[in-house]
Amino acid sequence: MTTTIELNANELNINLLKSLKAMFKDKEIILTVNSKMDETDYLNRSEANRLALEKSISQLRNGRLKTVSIDALK
Repeated sequence: MTTTIELNANELNINLLKSLKAMFKDKEIILTVNSKMDETDYLNRSEANRLALEKSISQLRNGRLKTVSIDALK
């Protein structure tokens, strides 16, 4: 059985542990804690992505914008 619980670290409390103990009574369990990756960190993981984003931001700051209609993207 797999259960995913998504919450803020500030929401951790003894009641959560009691609930987990009740759900998995007498079973071995594995607890894994991951922090969510923010979108900017995710996009910057790839060097190519990071460079493309920096180029786009630079173009935006220099007023080099390109307007594209939604229909043109179909």
